[in-house]
Amino acid sequence: MSTYRFSAPLWQYPGEGSWYFVAVPEEISDDIADLTAGRRKGFGSVRVSVTVGASTWQTSLFPSKSGSYLLPVKKPVRVAESLTEGTPVETRLDLVDF
Repeated sequence: MSTYRFSAPLWQYPGEGSWYFVAVPEEISDDIADLTAGRRKGFGSVRVSVTVGASTWQTSLFPSKSGSYLLPVKKPVRVAESLTEGTPVETRLDLVDF
């Protein structure tokens, strides 16, 4: 399993809903794209296991128009880890099924 560690700010998607994301840094996104070429799921998503603080969960990364991947951060994680918009999120990301 490939593991990545990074810190990036939490941001809210503009528009309806309360979707919050962390953008995976470009260098890591490029590496993930290379490793998962031909094996991605629907919409180009990549299954991952994520750890932020004491919270660990499974989700999918989604490609953005800029070419980097976006990591959705659910409300229970934001509450448990006291994350607000703009907060740097120390993230451990493990690729699943690769």
